[in-house]
Amino acid sequence: MSKAANAGLKVGQKAPDFTVLNDAGEKTKLSELKGKKVVLYFYPKDDTPGCTAEACAFRDGIKEIKKRGAIVLGVSADSVESHKKFKSKFDLNFPLLADTDKKIIESYGVWKEKSMYGKKYMGIERTTFVIDEQGKIAHIFPKVKVQEHYDEVISALEQ
Repeated sequence: MSKAANAGLKVGQKAPDFTVLNDAGEKTKLSELKGKKVVLYFYPKDDTPGCTAEACAFRDGIKEIKKRGAIVLGVSADSVESHKKFKSKFDLNFPLLADTDKKIIESYGVWKEKSMYGKKYMGIERTTFVIDEQGKIAHIFPKVKVQEHYDEVISALEQ
């Protein structure tokens, strides 16, 4: 079990910092985004039905998100190359972060045991963290349901 899963990140805590490559191969460092709200969402895999629906909801609602002073960052363990394809296929208008060594995924405690058709395996549990302008966790949405999620994020940003 990862340290973060044991520690269990909590609202009010400082969000674990990270530096990782985005879909353009550029470094993204969380602590450099202070002063903005960050919607940091973890998803299992590029170009799968649930992940595509979630990404497209953020894409379509990006204006509303930006109006509330926030940016969106998607994170999965896929490669920069995979992210690039996913982003251009669906015309995504926010960065996707390539956490190929699962450092961020582990530090946020979203690498969990999952099961499908009775088989157990490790994977990313769809989770979103809203991080405030000071770099603290303002909201945590575990086990995200894709359909309602965009609306939940918008109301969290309004608080």
